[in-house]
Amino acid sequence: MGATRQTESTRRSGGADAGLATGAVARRLGVAPTTLRSWERRYGIGPARREQGRHRRWSPEDVGRVEEMCRLTGLGVPPAEAARLALTEAGATVPRSRPASDPGTLSLGTVRQECRGLARAAVRLDAPAVESQLRTALSAYGFTTGWEEVMAPALHAIGRKWASCGERYVEVEHLLSWHVSSALRRVPDAPARVVSPRRSAPVPAAPVLLACVPGEQHTLALEALTAVLGERGLPTRMFGAALPAEALYEAVRRIGPSAVVLWAHSRNTADRALVHLVTETEWGVRGARARTAVLVAGPGWATGAGAYAPGVGRLTGLRTAADRIEALLAG
Repeated sequence: MGATRQTESTRRSGGADAGLATGAVARRLGVAPTTLRSWERRYGIGPARREQGRHRRWSPEDVGRVEEMCRLTGLGVPPAEAARLALTEAGATVPRSRPASDPGTLSLGTVRQECRGLARAAVRLDAPAVESQLRTALSAYGFTTGWEEVMAPALHAIGRKWASCGERYVEVEHLLSWHVSSALRRVPDAPARVVSPRRSAPVPAAPVLLACVPGEQHTLALEALTAVLGERGLPTRMFGAALPAEALYEAVRRIGPSAVVLWAHSRNTADRALVHLVTETEWGVRGARARTAVLVAGPGWATGAGAYAPGVGRLTGLRTAADRIEALLAG
């Protein structure tokens, strides 16, 4: 009885003896669960042991074999041959020096397994797996944690690899960026209304205008903020990369936003004159003119926000930025 209880306890706690479920293995390795099932069906590379009436569980040895297959296919070895090598001692004859195309060379540090799986899938240029990893992460964690702990660390690691390898890894960064951008735009529609702390009923809220400053092409962090605001039901108008100053002025004047968020990734694009222009922009009928709250975001605004124009706020961190904007609209 004591041994039986110990075995059952180990299984319930997800111990090593219980093994991993297929979904957990897929997230760890950055492949779709359907891919693992296909490899098992076609090449016989899967859980070596099954127990009647239970889901398939992967032992460390099983995971090692399929991880070796991922490594080999990443080197360009055809799947059938990769499976054969992974299942036999012949796999040891394949170089294991982790070339630049091997996802194991990415410096990810301590991250969620979904982040590691996303990076692995991106390095293999496995678009379906990248899509699956993003969908799983956003479903489990939402846009804020999904960006901060899954998408952003993977993007940063690949960016560092690109910077250290010259022109290599550019295709990986482009593929991952495109899929991340697509995922961030899948925000469910929400009413553009915010509850004021001084009123019992929702009041209409003017939208938040978000734009990259002229010459700025890095948009993903601003897209993440747009997604989080949309997830919270806050109205936004996103203008994307490199919005010309004249167009920004016209947009502010025509929309009358609650706030304007200006993103600058580089100090070379952070423009003091542009901030001043937006803070001075007015709209509305004569005698009841209004101005917008101006917020700057991104590493380009290294100087204190107050140095650009009086009353300008600086946003740091996705979660705190969304909280600040939400409080601004509610107030």
